[in-house]
Amino acid sequence: MLGVTDLPTYLVGLVLIVLLPGPNSLYVLSVAARRGVRVGYRAAMGVWCGDTVLMVLSAAGVASLLQGNPLLFGIVKYAGAGYLTWLAVGMLRAARVLWKSRHERSGEEAADATGAAPEAVERPYRRALLISLFNPKAILFFISFFVQFVDPEYAHPALSFVLLGVLANVASALYLSALIFGGTRLAAAFRRRKRLSAGATTAAGALFLGFAVKLTVSSA
Repeated sequence: MLGVTDLPTYLVGLVLIVLLPGPNSLYVLSVAARRGVRVGYRAAMGVWCGDTVLMVLSAAGVASLLQGNPLLFGIVKYAGAGYLTWLAVGMLRAARVLWKSRHERSGEEAADATGAAPEAVERPYRRALLISLFNPKAILFFISFFVQFVDPEYAHPALSFVLLGVLANVASALYLSALIFGGTRLAAAFRRRKRLSAGATTAAGALFLGFAVKLTVSSA
């Protein structure tokens, strides 16, 4: 179909890949838990737009450029790792504030106790978009994964990439939607229990640091 070979295998691999935890899904979950469904979907839109850009760049051959240019790959890699580190430090600082204020009982303060800035300041769409774009390994992944399912004899390979990309974004939309609605249910517990919120925020910050380290030590 449209030059795509072995579609069932692609779908199975896609589901497994989407379910793997990463900085994008973790950030969407965090935003949804703190700010609700509407803002959670703003973050999700950033992820989808970022992934779409990476898919288009992959199909256009940017991945080959990054693989063949260690300096360019290093610049993008360290920029992405630096941004993830900045997010992690912010989360850890927020967790510290939460822990110090754990005995306070103000409902409004508890609602903001996850340490996130108001929506207008945090800009969840932009943050999610940058998290997606500052990930050169994702570009390399998309081209190395997609190319396995494109028929080299097909006259219009661009259509094959479009189909594979649409399916990937549909799978991502379903998964992020589940995280968003699950995150809002967790929000009530976070608001009532500052220790729980501080612990969750600390864990999220530690995971983002882990993603930054993993990206830093990766090779093209």
